[in-house]
Amino acid sequence: MGASRRTETLGTLTPREREVLAMMAEGRSHNAIAALFLSYGSVEKHVTQIFTKLGLSPSDNDHRRVLAVLHYLQA
Repeated sequence: MGASRRTETLGTLTPREREVLAMMAEGRSHNAIAALFLSYGSVEKHVTQIFTKLGLSPSDNDHRRVLAVLHYLQA
């Protein structure tokens, strides 16, 4: 996937989803993100939406959280 495609995909994220993804890229856990400004359930919903919008389906072979962060860092 080219850089412009990754940037376009990240553009579909809401500002809050981008903020959550940025915190994931900093290595923060769901609990750490929730402690800053959201409930744990809200963090879960945002992360699920991030995975969906980035096209990251559940897989036994891949770690979606890591793939989402790599996507973010490569954009």
